[in-house]
Amino acid sequence: MLLEMTIAGVIIAALILYALLGGADYGGGVWDLFAFGRRAPEQRALIAKAIGPVWEANHVWLILVIVILFTAFPPAFAAISTALHIPLTLLLIGIVLRGTTFTFRTYDLQRDDVQRRWSLIFSIASIITPVLLGIALGAIASGTIRTERGIVISGFFNSWLAPFPFAVGFFALSLFAFLAAVYLTLETPDHELQEDFRLRALIAGAAVAVLAWIVFLLTGTGAPAVRAGISRSWWALALHLFTAAFAGGAFYSLLTRKYRLARVCAAAQVTLILLGWALAQFPHLVEPDITIASAAAPPITLQLLLGALVAGAIVLFPSYYYLFRIFKGETAFTALSEKRVSMDAEK
Repeated sequence: MLLEMTIAGVIIAALILYALLGGADYGGGVWDLFAFGRRAPEQRALIAKAIGPVWEANHVWLILVIVILFTAFPPAFAAISTALHIPLTLLLIGIVLRGTTFTFRTYDLQRDDVQRRWSLIFSIASIITPVLLGIALGAIASGTIRTERGIVISGFFNSWLAPFPFAVGFFALSLFAFLAAVYLTLETPDHELQEDFRLRALIAGAAVAVLAWIVFLLTGTGAPAVRAGISRSWWALALHLFTAAFAGGAFYSLLTRKYRLARVCAAAQVTLILLGWALAQFPHLVEPDITIASAAAPPITLQLLLGALVAGAIVLFPSYYYLFRIFKGETAFTALSEKRVSMDAEK
């Protein structure tokens, strides 16, 4: 039992890292669409510079989730990929469109009409994809994916075409936009650009609060097991208090322009939200028929997988640190600052 719980914990950890890193990349696409004013070109340049070196690497966490799920818990993978075949297929299309258009925008002709076309597709894909990801997570928690002897009997539409999964989808979008705006305040030394994204972070944070309340209300009928978990479990009060404290800390830090503290608080807030969802659903992988224990692969498979994860972590984490150290260190701001000085001089 300990072995499968450990591996399930790795799935949650990978999902959290994907939200904190890859999710912020999606949020960057949201703000690319809503760039406006005389600094719009500089806002888009900052977004591109921030996500350009790391967006491909950040998908490693989603890939890890999928690989662990079909290796360690194949019945859960089969149920999810069958019942949610349509939103998951659209999700993958969105990921591909987003990546390709981001690349084409960088290397295609720099004419305004060409850049607007690629930017529009990139932004739309960046909005739709996290909504679909949230829809999938909401459907998994809703208890409407039903299986019988390993066969999905609830169909292809019932589990996700409902208010609760869509509310979770828009909640995920608002969280990612919030993270992106907070992170972007630290991606530039330019005070005006910092102010632009500080305002966006405050707006997105307010949207997060409203949508969190809507999701909570909809759990009463849309995900009753999750509602019970986050309302009546022994850990629920502490979770809500800490989440609220970090959310308040993020707002306070943005209002007082303490951006590094805002980043820590925003990341902690998102982490606690995902942990709360996982704890509320425990021990189910898919509500209500598939648990961690019932879906676990044979012990030898889990042992080999855990060994592979340890070996992979030895390579992955130093590489990841090196990637961020190179592209997210203080020297990463130099090129953008020089570009801004050059633009001001031309004016």
